[in-house]
Formats: sequence, structure tokens, C-alpha cells
Amino acid sequence: MNVAQAMTAILKKEGVELLFCYPTNKLIDEAALVGIRPIVVRQERTGMHMADAYSRLSSGRKFGVFAMQHGPGIENSYGSVAQAYADSVPVLVIPQGYPQRVSGIKPNFNAVQSMRDITKSAEQLNLPGEVVNVMRRALSQLRNGRGGPVLVEVPNDLWTAELAQPEDYVPVRGHRTAPDPDDIIRAAELIGAARNLVIHAGQGVHYAEAWDELRALAERLACPVVTTLPGKSAFPEDHPLSLGSGGLTYPLPVKAFLDEADVILGIGCSFTETLFAVPVPKGKRIIHMTLDSGHLNKDVPADIGLVGDAKLALQGLLAELERRGVHSDKGEAVAARIRGAREAWLAEWMPKLTSAETPINPYRVVWELMAATRNEPTIITNDAGRPRDQLTPFWVARDPLSFVGWGKTTQLGYGLGIAMGAKLARPDKLCINVWGDAAIGFTGMDIETAARERIPILSILFNNGGMATELNSIPNAIRLYAANRITGNYCEMARAFGAYAERITDPSEIRGAIERGIARTKEGQPVLLEFITAQETAMSKA
Repeated sequence: MNVAQAMTAILKKEGVELLFCYPTNKLIDEAALVGIRPIVVRQERTGMHMADAYSRLSSGRKFGVFAMQHGPGIENSYGSVAQAYADSVPVLVIPQGYPQRVSGIKPNFNAVQSMRDITKSAEQLNLPGEVVNVMRRALSQLRNGRGGPVLVEVPNDLWTAELAQPEDYVPVRGHRTAPDPDDIIRAAELIGAARNLVIHAGQGVHYAEAWDELRALAERLACPVVTTLPGKSAFPEDHPLSLGSGGLTYPLPVKAFLDEADVILGIGCSFTETLFAVPVPKGKRIIHMTLDSGHLNKDVPADIGLVGDAKLALQGLLAELERRGVHSDKGEAVAARIRGAREAWLAEWMPKLTSAETPINPYRVVWELMAATRNEPTIITNDAGRPRDQLTPFWVARDPLSFVGWGKTTQLGYGLGIAMGAKLARPDKLCINVWGDAAIGFTGMDIETAARERIPILSILFNNGGMATELNSIPNAIRLYAANRITGNYCEMARAFGAYAERITDPSEIRGAIERGIARTKEGQPVLLEFITAQETAMSKA
């Protein structure tokens, strides 16, 4: 047995079914021989994005694997690995390295050296007999603690090296930790004394699968809940206590209730200071429930830290609150306040959400898309820029993991791979990405991958003929050189790649086009709906 065969056997034992990849990497061919399906993409970024979504949609129980060639293959992957690191997504990255005799010699790109800052761990296999040890360490990092990409680089000339003895790998188990019981008691005391408690929930709820516990806590305390963008759908947004999600844009009730709070309970979040998260108001008392102690007091001072798995932490907190008899009977009153604030906010936006103007207002597309998919089991994601800012405040995510949100670092074109990876992880769902004409310029070639691999996603494109986000940032370049102008008939491009595509210019045709697109996905064909939209710059934020 050689190294490639041994690594393939290890992946098989770990339950890996798909290998997202771009040749050449010797792992690809060996994986195919044992029934691990290779998904070959048109560029490395998209393959990594697909692996990213595959991990998210199982709460990390199944992990995405991405393999690529040495040199330009891993270099092209850098941004997408950085994205997974920023969003704490567990993905196994297996680059083929340069031969050992030139590994690390400049200008050859050494993945282990160059990607340590954007991976949870990075190790090169140097001896054939160490393959089991190296993979055990990698998989242990992948399955334990806060998520993040884990990298194992294999030199090109080591794949065919023979092992002295048969591979004897035993699959790695994940382990959970719970907070200090004394901290649970202190948190319960502060919660019991709070006048206006607000829950701030992040994606740690998804990875811990703590959706039921979060809901039980909110209902016990009659407590409003806001989620981060990565945590969106961790709490049902049609629940009377939901404020929605907070990012660069947000439903206005989010900020109003956070401003009024005297205590904020962060659950499964990092409280990272970023443009793509609603700011945490100053002067609040903070209870921070996080898996990573490194996040405590990083950007927001914490009065109490609850370090551990969100499910275990919530179970412990609920038990302590029950023991103390802490609960609230103000649920209906709090829900009425939230409902009133939300209705007033929506009333302000209804002219845009129902606009009949041409070019089409992108908010009208969001509104029609929500209506058309109300009875469809759906997973949706956004892209960077205005599509994110226009979609996330208004989209009502009802079920866990039905919205793949992301932030901290934001790559244009990320949403396409996310939707494709989500569809492979959850083939029973309608998987949608919403993007703009800038984003499709980065990863649009991988519409061909969706067609070739029979990955029937629904891709919603806002084509406003430019970059609306940049209108105020480069006014002279725009005035003198039209620097924000971009153009293309993406409908024709998608058809050429084998997708079903329509170009829509009339607002009255939006709903029909979406319904036809959904029908085509059910027939197994990927769909691109290109909406010719206005350069809308209005955003929902205080």
C-alpha cells in the first residue's frame, strides 16, 4: 500500500463520499477507485467554497475535503481557505506539494509555511510511515474545538512511496466541553437580575445543534433574539421573539432592542468587531458563551465567560434557571413590541419591496422570491456586496441551516460554490444563491460545473450594469472613466454552459420566472435567472 492508497482508505473510514478537487493531485484517482466521487471545478476557489458549504450543512458532522495541485493550485486557493478560517468552517485541505528536494525553496510555494495564519493546523507529510499519525492529528483538529480549515500537504514524490506496514487508522471521535459550573451560577444570577436581556446568537448554535435549547431559553425568559449573519436561521425568524439577523444591514428592531438592553447574552458567537456584524453597544453587561476561550474579551469585554459547547452550556444554564425558578411571563408583551417595531419598519420598505418600476428594484425580487419559496424546503445564501445587504434583513429564515450566512472576510463569487455544496449535502432542498454582476465575473465559469455535475441549484442574479457599492467610493474614477461599469449577457453565458436561463426586465414577470426556475431544478437542471435591476443604494440600517 502506498501513501495515496493509505490516505484514501483513511478518508473512506471517515465517511468521506465526495472529493472537491482540481487536478493534478494523485489523491483524486485513488479516491475514485474506492467510490469517493470527484467533483472537478473550473477554479480552485469554487471547489473550496463547495467543501465549505458541505461541512456547514451537516454542522461539521460530515466534513468537506478539497484537493488541488501544487504551485498555482494551492496559491489560487488561498482566499477561499482564508474565508473558511474567518468563518470557522472545518474543511480538510490536501494540496499536492512540490517534490521533497525542492520543497520550501523559493519561489516554490510551501502551503504549510504560507497558510499557517489561515488554518487551524498545517502539516506536511515527510515520511510514508507517518501518514496515519499525520491524518489522525489533522482529523482530531477538524472534529474538536472551534472549527477551521486543516491542511495536510503531501510532496509530489511521496504519493507513490510504499508503507512499511499496512495502514491501521482508527477514525477520530469528536469531544465536547462544558463551562465551569460556577460560571453557570454567576450567569444565571445576572440573567435573573436583568431588566432588558437580549440574546445574541451565532453559528456556534448551528455546530452544536443547539437550536431547541436556544428556543427554550428565549421562551423561558421572554427574551428577544438577534442572530449574526453566520448564525442566521439558528433561531426561527418567524418566532414572535425574533429580531432577525444583524450584519452590515439589519431589520431596524435589531438595533433598537440592543440599544435598550442592559445585559446581552452571546451564545456561540465571537463578538468579533467587523463591518459585517451589527455593533455591540457600549456600556452593556456581557455574558459570553463561546467554544473558544481566545474569543473572550477579544473585542468586547465580558462580565462572565461560559467556555464550552453551546448545547452543553445552554443545557446547564437552563437547568440552573429552572432550579432558581427564573422565568418570565412577559412573553406576549415583548412579542407585541417586537411585532410593532417590525411592522413599522416593513411599512417604510414596502414601496421598494413591491415596486413596479423599471429597471427592476432588487428588493422586489427578494420579496417575490420569499413568496414563491414559502412552501419549498429551501437553503439560501447571499454573495458579497449589495445582494447580501438587500437580502439578509428581509429574508425570513424559519428552519435551522436554511440560510448560509457569512462575514468577516467577504469574497465576491462565494455564494455560487456555497449553493452547489449545499445541494450536494442536502439534495432534498431547493438551494439558492443570490449574487450580482460583479460576483458572477469572479466565479461564473462554474455554472458549467453545476451543469456538468448535475447540481440543480437556483441562481438569482441582480444585473445592474455596474458596481453600486462603489458609487460613493470612487466618484472621480466613475466620472472620468466609468470605472464602475461592467456588462454582459449572463443569461446567454449560462445557456452556453448547459443551464436553464432567463433574462427578466419586467417586474410583473418576476414571480413566473422564479416558479419556472424552481420547476427546472426539480427536473435536475441548474438555473440562472438574470434580473435587470436598478443601481439601488438604499440600505436597511440606522
